[in-house]
Amino acid sequence: MPVEYVLDKPSVEPVVAPVLDDSQRAVIEHMTDIGGPLQVLAGPGAGKTTTLVELVVDRIEQGGLSPDEVLVLTFSRKAAQELRARIARRLARTTATTAAMTFHSFCYALLRSEQDASGFAQPLRLLSAPEQDAVISEVLAGTDPEQWPAAMRPALRTRGLASELRTLIAAARANGMDDVDLLRVADSAGRGDWRAAAEFFDELTAVAALAHTIDHTDLIFEAVKTLNDPAIRDRWRSRLRLIVVDEYQDTDPLQVELLQALAGDGRDLVVVGDPYQSIYGFRGADVRGIIDFPDQFATAAGPAPRLTLGYTNRYGTVIAAAVRSVVDKRGALGAVDGTAFEALRSPTSRASDPGSVQVGTFSSPTAEAEHIALLLRQAHLHDGVPWRDMAVLVRSGLHLGRLQRALTAAGVPVEVAGDELPLAAEPAVRTLLAALHAADALNRGEHLAPDVAHALLTGPLGHLDAAAVRRLGRALRKHAAAAGEQPRASRLLIAEAIGDPVFLSTLDTAGPTSRAVDAAARLAALLRTAADQISTGESAEQVLWTVWDGTRWPTRLQADAESDGDGAPQANHDLDAVCALFAEAARAEERDARRSVTEVTRALEEQQIPGDTIAQSGDSGEAVQVMTAHRSKGLEWPLVVVAAVQDGEWPDVRGRGSLLQGDRLSRDGVLPPPSPWAAAAEERRLFYVACSRARSRLVVTAVASGSDEGDQPSRFLGELHAHVNGESDRRVRTLPSALARPTRTLSLRGAIAELRRIGESTTDPEVRERVAARLAQLATVPAARSAHPDRWWGLAERTTNDTPLRDPDEPLQLSGSQMDRLSKCTLQWFLNHEAKGERGTSAAQGFGSIVHALAAQTFLDGVEPDVDEMAAHLDDVWGVLGLPEWISAREREAAIEALGRFVQWHRSNPREVIAVEHAFNVVLDVDGRDVRLTGSMDRVELGDDGVHVIDLKTSKNPPSGPQVATNAQLGLYQVAVDAGATSELAPGAGAAGAELVQLRTDAPRTVGVPKVQPQPGPSPEQPFFAVEQLRQAVRDIGAEQLSAVRDDKEQCKYCDFTHVCPARDSGASILGGQA
Repeated sequence: MPVEYVLDKPSVEPVVAPVLDDSQRAVIEHMTDIGGPLQVLAGPGAGKTTTLVELVVDRIEQGGLSPDEVLVLTFSRKAAQELRARIARRLARTTATTAAMTFHSFCYALLRSEQDASGFAQPLRLLSAPEQDAVISEVLAGTDPEQWPAAMRPALRTRGLASELRTLIAAARANGMDDVDLLRVADSAGRGDWRAAAEFFDELTAVAALAHTIDHTDLIFEAVKTLNDPAIRDRWRSRLRLIVVDEYQDTDPLQVELLQALAGDGRDLVVVGDPYQSIYGFRGADVRGIIDFPDQFATAAGPAPRLTLGYTNRYGTVIAAAVRSVVDKRGALGAVDGTAFEALRSPTSRASDPGSVQVGTFSSPTAEAEHIALLLRQAHLHDGVPWRDMAVLVRSGLHLGRLQRALTAAGVPVEVAGDELPLAAEPAVRTLLAALHAADALNRGEHLAPDVAHALLTGPLGHLDAAAVRRLGRALRKHAAAAGEQPRASRLLIAEAIGDPVFLSTLDTAGPTSRAVDAAARLAALLRTAADQISTGESAEQVLWTVWDGTRWPTRLQADAESDGDGAPQANHDLDAVCALFAEAARAEERDARRSVTEVTRALEEQQIPGDTIAQSGDSGEAVQVMTAHRSKGLEWPLVVVAAVQDGEWPDVRGRGSLLQGDRLSRDGVLPPPSPWAAAAEERRLFYVACSRARSRLVVTAVASGSDEGDQPSRFLGELHAHVNGESDRRVRTLPSALARPTRTLSLRGAIAELRRIGESTTDPEVRERVAARLAQLATVPAARSAHPDRWWGLAERTTNDTPLRDPDEPLQLSGSQMDRLSKCTLQWFLNHEAKGERGTSAAQGFGSIVHALAAQTFLDGVEPDVDEMAAHLDDVWGVLGLPEWISAREREAAIEALGRFVQWHRSNPREVIAVEHAFNVVLDVDGRDVRLTGSMDRVELGDDGVHVIDLKTSKNPPSGPQVATNAQLGLYQVAVDAGATSELAPGAGAAGAELVQLRTDAPRTVGVPKVQPQPGPSPEQPFFAVEQLRQAVRDIGAEQLSAVRDDKEQCKYCDFTHVCPARDSGASILGGQA
């Protein structure tokens, strides 16, 4: 039976024409009756998009225009897509519809249309903004340094100079200038930097012509130049009978010139905009364009007419009044007389809800973020506002990360727009690029850097937590010790192991450690596979796919994206970012198949401009939008929080000064420096845009620090608060009281914590019973398992270890440094030595090691020490400390002084030196327990009375005399001497004393001689203090009694563990006295 296919067309609901207000109808009637150029002023929510759509529909259906005779221009791809779709729906057709596009898209189409095809030339290809950024860097790196002023040559390979050049070239293009024009202005102004930039501009243009590429900066310039041909201009003028421009306040002079070329002869041209929303001056937009439109497009009948849409449908009277107060009579248009725009500032509100406006200040950025999170959760949980109907706006992108982290931690789903960040700054992309770098390093036979290995293991590719990484490190240390290797830090062993999957796969482990090792082995194998592909010349796209497809990360992301959880928006965003990365890698392959993986990754990382390749394809419907005020243009939400309205940031009137001063370039020469008043006016307009995004509720916040030097609110916030409070005198403004951090959060965790607090603090049995019942109810919910008492770590039994701290059947090994810690604080000894919590070698320890080594070498070489010779050896090794230059010079001088003191002391010392760096290992009985004393004595000397042990010190703070008398390290050395540690050096000689020689401290009243601090030797008349210290240490370790001893003057001052010490407030238990 044959299969029959039937095209089942879906039914299309007829689109009902909207009801227009009188000001909207006036626009359509004017174009019907009069035509020609027309300016339409439209404020927030005035219905300008509806007006544009209905105007186009009317001109096609009633005016006899063909859809392809109408051109609609706007400033974003998303807005163009929306306009196209709405016009198509109203016209009830999908073919031959009206072209709605951005200026750049139209110019690209015009240039492609007019491109000479006779020579079968390669089609013109448009570079993305990040690609343009990378091309500028590449061309700049290849220029002759001699063509640049000497002061600029060191910066030729920096991203900063590439950014400066991009800005200058964009300014030249916006002014309709080419490299010849820039050279002319440079010579007339005597600007050598601009002259060099003009030559670079010429090189860049030649490279683009050779590659048949064009960037956004050149598009409009080349289109205008093409339209200068009368035949081409007439052809396009006859083709386009109506041009409509949205967001006209964002045009730059070159875009105005383009419109004059297309419709400057009195043709039908409708521009819609709002001078109070002109916020892109940093991109070359000029607010004068919309203000001067009537004169620039005047006809024989006079200046072009101006109409104003007189209603707003976005917000009610309360928000409308607050928004108007931001710009009304406050210089928002600079020196322009704003009376002509009175109707624009004062639309009639048609919203039934008057709305609300709140202004708040907080004691710290943390308090601000937490209160914003609380407000959003209240709106969602109490008022039923969907997450997608809320937004948080900030002036600067610097606040995005802070707010995203704080809101996410509070359980608020958040989405930061993909085009706020360069592609390489996206977390998911950073992970994949880091893996490519690691594979490339392995391909070159290099070990991974420890921080890179750690990031890969704990990132989404390795998927290990910190505890698992520590288990992996312990397993590697244990294996290294069994193999007789020198002890090394875990991070170094891990970094080496990640490059050797075979070794990891054979490591013998069990339990949780085995799982950590297996995960590391899988990651190592994946990186090795990628490295092998790099070595065989595979493309970056293929190697990327190997890394991406080689773990369960894609599966986890897909599951999160398809779930209803809070992580769905971020998972969707990560997937979008990864797709964009693959698209960029594919384009790199198309441009040059010979580019290596290293070159492609470097080019991606050098892209500093956010691209538009991260399509928001994921379902972001249930997430709060967090974005900059600039990006919020054209959007609206029922609830908007305008955050971080700080003095010095908003308005940001700091000089936009730059190296090349692109903002001062014009056709006629060098412009005066930008006026701070103009900058302040644009900042006020930006605040107006941010506040006017709210439909029902507007909240404006800032930090008001209690310190005069801390963060303070902007005057914009003060003005708005004065308006809300009805303060008419602008000279007197009050601010709301700064709130501290909220005491509770509207989250599941916060509710559980609050219930536990109530149950703990109350003595009412009925309340406790109700709290227990509520917690029991919550504990049945999978997301609230922490409500069950079994999950409260404070109620858990203390953990015990069946394995003794030290094996009782083996000698207890102790060193001098261990005894020193044990005599002062047994907990510090345990954390430092047994738990391996000690910090790495510091610069101070490195200083001491070098001085010790030089002092010992003179004895080993059998020569008398000489300061000059020792200083020469010092210079050979000094660089290994890696000190900053200003510290290095000071410390080197101190080291030479320390060596000088050593030489003076050595020459005046009457005793015989019998050993240096003398290693010892002796066993003695302490209360029935074998104790092994080990270590190394800096210097062993023999006198008439016996053996003296010398400890050379380079500390800046010597101990006191009484402290030296009971110094545990010196005492242990003397006990070791009596136990036979020096019997081979001095048979029959016992311990006669020990000394600390302070090489960084002069002896009292003697410059250039070290301070010597003696400790008496054992005496038969009384017990030696060190023996009792040793007995106490053996008892403490055997009983595993590890006590914290607080000593703020000495021991605690230099302790690494104060934050976990139960003897201090910072480390004390929160469980009512438990330690």
